[in-house]
Amino acid sequence: MRTLKFIIGGFLLLSICLVAARAIGGSMPSIATGAKVFIPVWLVVAAVNMWIGVSRAGYSVGEELPIFLLIFALPAVAAGLTWWKLHS
Repeated sequence: MRTLKFIIGGFLLLSICLVAARAIGGSMPSIATGAKVFIPVWLVVAAVNMWIGVSRAGYSVGEELPIFLLIFALPAVAAGLTWWKLHS
């Protein structure tokens, strides 16, 4: 359930980045930039989640790595596709 919440949170953060980029720039290339900005931010969030799972919850890196990849990849792929579609 926590994994699903993080994935949904990633999509919400992506939406916030896209809306903020549109509010700041207003054009399609600036919205594409919002998608590009999201990816490193989301990488840090997903990595912190993995670190918490290893350091506090007692999971091994091997147990947390597939969850990290899932949490990071789904919203990041959506951001990459958004950037690709909107990039001029």
